[in-house]
Amino acid sequence: MPNDDERFMHAALDEARRAAEAGEVPVGAVVVHAGRIIGRGRNGVEHLNDPTAHAEILAIGAASQTLGTWRLAGCTLYVTLEPCPMCMGASMNARVDRIVYGAPEPKFGACGSVVDLRAIPRYNHEFSVQAGVCADLSAEMLRAFFRAVRQRKATTNAPTPLTDPE
Repeated sequence: MPNDDERFMHAALDEARRAAEAGEVPVGAVVVHAGRIIGRGRNGVEHLNDPTAHAEILAIGAASQTLGTWRLAGCTLYVTLEPCPMCMGASMNARVDRIVYGAPEPKFGACGSVVDLRAIPRYNHEFSVQAGVCADLSAEMLRAFFRAVRQRKATTNAPTPLTDPE
């Protein structure tokens, strides 16, 4: 039986699958409060033509609507990929208690892969980060998505708006 972190990460992975099915980079997120999911998000950058439509931002927004406040104290953000600086900033501003992520993000990761925004001493909010929960599943979903993008591009010789992180 999976622990709570794995159970909620699987919910985030479901969101990532939905993103991939929609042609988005497969990143998904859920926000959990008092043992229940109160916000869900999946990448929507391509569909919405919005560079801020990351899974975390959308999940935080949905959770804020559910709770009726922008302060997400007592909440945990589960995300399949290490958050970027924008998403870490939103998490800090929302006052989440904890971030749990799957795969590291070697180009934009802001939980330690590239930079650790929590290490800046003057921020007035601290929270914990748990890395590597269901990391293999998260990473494989991303690899499979970009393999398919490269294969489609090679077969059709058509340009794609998505960039391959590899």
